Amino acid sequence: MKKSIFLMMLTIMSVTIIFAQSPVKTTKSEESKTVSTDTEVEIGPKAEWAATTIDLGEVQFMVKKDASFTLTNTGNQPLLITSARASCGCTNLKYSQEPILPGKSTELSVTFNGSGNGAFRKSITVQTNASENPTILQITGKVVKNN
Repeated sequence: MKKSIFLMMLTIMSVTIIFAQSPVKTTKSEESKTVSTDTEVEIGPKAEWAATTIDLGEVQFMVKKDASFTLTNTGNQPLLITSARASCGCTNLKYSQEPILPGKSTELSVTFNGSGNGAFRKSITVQTNASENPTILQITGKVVKNN
């Protein structure tokens, strides 16, 4: 009798332990990142910059000089520039806040006002919905004064 009660209790405890284990749950964002096929396919926007540094060369003192960075969405969902900021007030930015559709491109226009004297390196920090990490763009050159 004691043996059968012990075996029944052992069976109940074993079944309870087995069914108490919770299955691994995946979050919605993990499910939408990749699709399983023979090869892994990324899902979402992907930001590809044609260049991350532009050399403006010699810039005349207090004469504005423009440059453009080209951004292409090589992903399969719309890409958004969520923020863009220059390292100082001497650099102005202009960019579209419209979604960039897959396979399409946009321009981030930069205007440097020619202030300062000598070599310069200005950075532009761009955040998109493609990555948590921002992209750092740079313009370089040399401001020269006319005598």
